[in-house]
Amino acid sequence: MTMDNIIGLEKTPGKGGAKAESLSERKARLLRQGDFYRVGIAHARAQIKHDSRPDVLFHSALDHATWAVRSRIDSVLHPTGISVASIMPYAATIIGFITRRRLVKPAIGVAALAAGVVWYLQRRRTGEA
Repeated sequence: MTMDNIIGLEKTPGKGGAKAESLSERKARLLRQGDFYRVGIAHARAQIKHDSRPDVLFHSALDHATWAVRSRIDSVLHPTGISVASIMPYAATIIGFITRRRLVKPAIGVAALAAGVVWYLQRRRTGEA
């Protein structure tokens, strides 16, 4: 965004017509530009101070990691026409059921077993086994 787009900082105020800018008008415009610049610097400093807090850094890293995992899962599911967003309501229901029944450890075991079977079948299909 250029300074010319900010109200009060335009070079030729008013509608149309190129007016000769007086020295006092130019000085007032430059002072307003300086005020905007100082506010921008203060805002940037506050943003950097906020973004360097440990909880914000952790949250940002967690967001990045979940985005990376979700995009990877979406790319794997794309050929089937399924997306993570369409699966999540069912997954949340299943995860809630598993945690309510205290079946977390058996569920992890079943997931590991299923992953091992899929891995073996893929190796066998490609002819490595």
